[in-house]
Amino acid sequence: MSTKAASHSHDTPPEGGTRRDFLYLTAGAFGAVGTGIFAWPFIDSMNPSADTLAMATTEVDLAPIEAGQAITVVWRGKPVFIRHRTAEEIASANDVDVASLRDPQPDSERVKKPEWLIMVGICTHLGCVPLGQKKTDPKGDFGGWFCPCHGSHYDSSGRIRKGPAPKNLNVPEYTFTSDTTIRIG
Repeated sequence: MSTKAASHSHDTPPEGGTRRDFLYLTAGAFGAVGTGIFAWPFIDSMNPSADTLAMATTEVDLAPIEAGQAITVVWRGKPVFIRHRTAEEIASANDVDVASLRDPQPDSERVKKPEWLIMVGICTHLGCVPLGQKKTDPKGDFGGWFCPCHGSHYDSSGRIRKGPAPKNLNVPEYTFTSDTTIRIG
């Protein structure tokens, strides 16, 4: 063997790598792209469906609701209670000693406009729907809502006052888009 042939042996690759290194990198890149293309439909299937996204927000026209009336709308599959409170209901909610409440929260933290109370109508005890939306419904000992399943009483601000429920009725994220329209969610 000549000295020229010995200097180009496979033990010492020329500067910049070998053809084999290039093939390994290319095969690895194609494998990574192929795996991504194969996995994308599974990853994409984890996104929420269009009907779920459509339920993410609900717009409600408040204009037809008179003082003292309440309506129930559905948002994300849950009932949302909207009550146009009277001056007496607002005064009653503000006259409560917040320190005496199980879940202390002043009325001003639960509403954006005092006359409109918006909250998720699901009892925080076991997930029942409290009564109090209709004029003929029992409103409990505090003039708000009453959950007959286990006896939770809520006041005119949706705060727990009596019974086993540990928390106040939840207030969802909402914004007033005009003086008479809200967007929940």
